Amino acid sequence: MKRLIVGMIAHVDSGKTTLSEAMLYTAGELRRLGRVDKGDAFLDTHSIERSRGITVFSKQAVMRYDGNVYTLLDTPGHADFSAETERALRVLDYAVLVISGTDGVQSHTETLWKLLRRYGIPTIIFVNKMDISAYSPSVLMGGLKSRLDNGCTDFSPISAGQLSDDFFEEIALSDERLMNIFLDTGEVPQSEICRAISERKLFPCFFGSALKLDGVAEFFAGLDFCTEEKSYGKAFGARVYKITEEQGVRLTHMKITGGSLKPRDMVGDEKVTRIRVYSGAKYQAADEAEAGTLCAVEGLSKTRAGDGLGFEGAAEVPLLEPVMTYRLIVPDGADDHDVLTKMRKLEEEDPQLHVVWNEQSRDISVQLMGEIQLEILKTVIAERFGLDAEFDRGRILYKETIAKAVEGAGHYEPLRHYAEVHLLLEPTERGSGLTFDSDCRTDDLDKNWQRLILTHLEEKNHIGVLTGSPITDMKITLIGGRAHLKHTEGGDFRQATYRAVRQGLRSAESVLLEPWYSFTLEIPTETAGRAMSDLQRMGGDFSPPEVSPNNAENSVISGSAPASEMTDYQSQVISYTKGRGRLSLALKGYFPCHNAEEVIAAFGYDCDGDLANTADSVFCSHGAGHTVRWDEAPAHMHIPCRENRGNSGNAGESFSDITPRQVSDYRARLAEDKELMAIFERTYGKINRDERYALHTEKTPKRPPADKKAAPIPKGPEYILVDGYNIIFAWDELKKLAEESLDLARSTLINRLCNYQGFRRCNLILVFDAYKVRGDHREVEQVCGISVVYTKESETADTYIEKVSHELSKNHRVRVATSDGAEQIIILGNGAYRVSAEEFRREIEAVEKAIRDIIG
Repeated sequence: MKRLIVGMIAHVDSGKTTLSEAMLYTAGELRRLGRVDKGDAFLDTHSIERSRGITVFSKQAVMRYDGNVYTLLDTPGHADFSAETERALRVLDYAVLVISGTDGVQSHTETLWKLLRRYGIPTIIFVNKMDISAYSPSVLMGGLKSRLDNGCTDFSPISAGQLSDDFFEEIALSDERLMNIFLDTGEVPQSEICRAISERKLFPCFFGSALKLDGVAEFFAGLDFCTEEKSYGKAFGARVYKITEEQGVRLTHMKITGGSLKPRDMVGDEKVTRIRVYSGAKYQAADEAEAGTLCAVEGLSKTRAGDGLGFEGAAEVPLLEPVMTYRLIVPDGADDHDVLTKMRKLEEEDPQLHVVWNEQSRDISVQLMGEIQLEILKTVIAERFGLDAEFDRGRILYKETIAKAVEGAGHYEPLRHYAEVHLLLEPTERGSGLTFDSDCRTDDLDKNWQRLILTHLEEKNHIGVLTGSPITDMKITLIGGRAHLKHTEGGDFRQATYRAVRQGLRSAESVLLEPWYSFTLEIPTETAGRAMSDLQRMGGDFSPPEVSPNNAENSVISGSAPASEMTDYQSQVISYTKGRGRLSLALKGYFPCHNAEEVIAAFGYDCDGDLANTADSVFCSHGAGHTVRWDEAPAHMHIPCRENRGNSGNAGESFSDITPRQVSDYRARLAEDKELMAIFERTYGKINRDERYALHTEKTPKRPPADKKAAPIPKGPEYILVDGYNIIFAWDELKKLAEESLDLARSTLINRLCNYQGFRRCNLILVFDAYKVRGDHREVEQVCGISVVYTKESETADTYIEKVSHELSKNHRVRVATSDGAEQIIILGNGAYRVSAEEFRREIEAVEKAIRDIIG
């Protein structure tokens, strides 16, 4: 018995859902054959799908046929919902690509074929609607071979039991190994055919009419012949492809790719509470999900579509992406942040929405593929949240890249903070996205700092300097950096990294990119002149008109054009062809903008005025930090930039040619904390009395009168604030772990503090600089009695601790564990007690010893 997950994919209106319905009916899973046009198809479970007659959300159905178990995964066919289809491809064993026999290969079909090739999905083709097609199978096969792959082969003889020499010879032409076997034996074994299909060298093709059930049983026989059982390992693994919410319950849809999963199993630090196996709108609870199972899991709140669980790694960056951005018009009376929270929930379910919150304008924007998806989103918002949301007209989503390689440098050194980062920004091929790497010696910068810099590069949505649009098609390599032995915090490298990227972009020759569509335009021949004139005006590239294979009176023009020009062209085509024209679009990719100057002027983006994305650096001089403009900063860097080294240099070279002045400045920064105390004495007066009054601002600090009682010590619960990264890099064992994995070091610290808190019965707050929080909000987790705080994107841990200690110390006993000199002094001024990292370690070890004594 074979257990396979088979995806149904197609260009819209090719009959994909109808074929799924026919297969379920033929397999005996349905008593009655539903129809898409009547709104009663088994897999169109959502009211939106039933009313519009299109598939919007991917859904599964389990069926048994001839001893095999197939899980059908029906995916959207409309181009606006291609992101949903792409996510589903990652969990398929095989794909069935449905082609309309009346239209042949269409533009979106070619896009789907690229996706199948990218994810290496073995593909079987079913040519549908043959009952109304004007073309023979041989004519259609010619189109499949020329536009998809020469390995497309008619497998009709399989279902007819006619395995002739001609059939084997046709198969053998797809692969050299098959040809050798055929020449030696005169036939090709089924196992070798299945191997060639799995390796995407051979693509079986079947013909029929799903609506009339013609060829469906034969297709089942071919599916059995062409597929083979998948094997899995014993270690647990899973791939998440979708997040949904049903009656308030969050569901993580995944494929188990290894081992098994049971209720009460732990996935990361969360427990699975229930496992569902869906078939249409209904589901059955499962006691265990074995490898190869498609299931929905309750109890996981941190998963996102595309996540890999267990041994599975992170998913590839999606190939398809939105090309339009729309601003949401918040309904009157609705709270902006409440609406944003609701939109974040939808973003969890569809990451490609890319919900963006602009703090200054208080605008919420989403990124979409087109108008159909926008209409669906409005309906979903109304049904889920009861909001009558509207959107503006929308605009094209531009991107930016650079023309030539450039070095970017960022320095962040306010008083008692220090970090410097040097990056190499290089342009890459179109469509490659952003990649990050390190080519920096550990002698120059410790490995743990390098990893932290790469984390900061990946966590932020970096924007360009022309229009403030996201950057893409670049490789950013860490080539140098420097940390201070005492005063460098994780947040310091975040600031230096962001500034280095921005300084590099500011120094480079930037290029504005815009999305282009591939199009196929079928129109009456008498209107071809008008169409070509329009396409030339749009700046598009196209081939000469050809006679349509569907209608000799029509012409077909194929090519590509800017999305900004093609977005509203469909209505014009309908108008000038009187409803007889048809335009089919598919995203081709991003290319240089055809009217860049006009677009840049329309945006009016002031890159130097964008203080949230500054390119300037911060240096320390005379005990205070000061800002140095981006174009002057390279001359002040403590590691010379290439333009100041006297030679071009190479990425990863040692930055050893430092001037004596720079050596002197650096040594001055390594002075002990007495330097900082001297600054305070100059500011607030010399400390020549009891140190408890040293920070008094009067020239002659006064002791309290002898008869005046001191303020009572607060009797409320004790609070302990811990600067997470400061402790990690102060404790040798945690620092060593951080060199291998910062996540492991964090987890180890959390576990030790959980034991400490449980023994001491105190309120413990562990603070980390934001490393996984998206957007401008703070995240707090409760872990075994302690509060783990991840600060906001622009908020450092010490800033948070200083603020919280000031508030808590009014009514509570507060201690702060940190070795940051500046932070310790501010803490004392707030009325809290400080504990150095070493003292805190001794406390922890004493508690752990006491626990061991009690247990043993």
